[in-house]
Formats: sequence, C-alpha cells, structure tokens
Amino acid sequence: MPRRPWLTGMAVLGWFGLTVQVYLVLLARWQEQASLIGGLINVFGYFTVLTNTLVATVLSYAAFGREGAGKRFFLSPSVSSAVATSIVLVALAYSVLLRHLWQPQGWQWLADELLHDVMPALFAVYWWIETPKGTLRLWHLAVWAFYPVVYFIYALWRGSEIGVYAYPFIDVASLGYEQVLCNALGMLAGFWGIGLVLLGLDRWRGVHKFA
Repeated sequence: MPRRPWLTGMAVLGWFGLTVQVYLVLLARWQEQASLIGGLINVFGYFTVLTNTLVATVLSYAAFGREGAGKRFFLSPSVSSAVATSIVLVALAYSVLLRHLWQPQGWQWLADELLHDVMPALFAVYWWIETPKGTLRLWHLAVWAFYPVVYFIYALWRGSEIGVYAYPFIDVASLGYEQVLCNALGMLAGFWGIGLVLLGLDRWRGVHKFA
C-alpha cells in the first residue's frame, strides 16, 4: 500500500513526463524512418532526461518501493540530496540558458514544463519534507559532482562522435574547447552553489529538529 498518496502522484507525474518526451522523440524518428534505438540513445543523452529519471526513481521508492538495498540507497540523505541538487540545476540552467531558444507547442510543451519546471519544484518539496536532515557534510559536494562531470565527459565524447552536441553551451564545434570548458566550470560552480544551499538547509533543519 502506498506510504503517501501525494508521493505516488509525484512519482506517476515524473514517469508520465518522461514517457511523453520519449514517445515524442520516437514518433519523430519513426516518421523520419530513422533508428528508434538511436532515438532512445539520443533522448537519454540529455542531462535533463537522466536527472528526471533519477527523480522519478527516488519518488517511486519513496511512494511504494519495497524495502531493500535499492530503496535504502536512493532514499539515503546523500543520494536524495545529490538528485535534488541536480534537478534544481536543470531547472535553473534551462530557465537562464535555454528557454528562450525555442517555443514548444502541444505535447512537447507539456513534457517541457513537466521536466524543467514542475518536477524540479515537486522534488524540492519532497526533499524538504521527506529527506532526513542533519547528516550531510561538505565532502558530499565532491562526491555529488561525479555525476555531472561524468555526464560532461560523455556528452563531449558523444558530440565529437556524431557531430551533434546535446546543449549549445557545450558545442565544441561552434565554441571551441576553451569556451566549452569555461562554460562547464560555470555549470559546476552553479551545481556546487546549489549544493551549498542544500547543505545549509540540511544543517539548519538538523539543528532545529528537536527544538
């Protein structure tokens, strides 16, 4: 039986947004008579989609996941906080750097809103209410950075292989490696900035938990 109906709703909404986005990509590939497997590889080559997948996974474990190693891992404060930091970065980076570049319509607009606005906000609420506080430490920031750094390396490699980069601010063909590296360091600084805010809130909630 679900532990919290509202958590179930969040998890379902997260998977729904991902399903819509994947469907739209596969539909476009089918209409172009292109490889559907290539479409899957393409859509999961975006930091937004990968991070929303982590968000939906955490929420699913919180809502109705069975007890076990997977649930303990994803619901641990360090992992849930890393996911929270990543999804907030998705929302902020999209709003600042990417939103003005296109105007999605219809189902694409819905998927766009869910993945970039709705789920980041809902997961921030989840983190604040449900994630145990008072256990995070500064060194967690270094561990959390492993995810965006590995993604950045993969995105550059994949872009160099197929000639298409997932995001314009890492487009080496247009910007060159020096500018892309500067952009990546800026994103990492933003990631750590968000993480520091979460660490501060974690420390504050931990101190006042029994007040």
